[in-house]
Amino acid sequence: MCEANVYITKNGDEELFLSSVDEVLPEGNGTWKLTSIFGEQKIINGKIASMHLVDHRIVFETTDPN
Repeated sequence: MCEANVYITKNGDEELFLSSVDEVLPEGNGTWKLTSIFGEQKIINGKIASMHLVDHRIVFETTDPN
């Protein structure tokens, strides 16, 4: 399997945002559309902080105020 789990950093901690992601598409202005292998879609505002594909992890630093 080639999917990855996407995490966001909040207050120095990583929080799972969406699991089993197989598509990450830039939507413009720091917005990304994520789609899981199950068809679940989420939008995130931020930037990619790190990608560890061997470990199936993508970490975003969010620009959302919440």
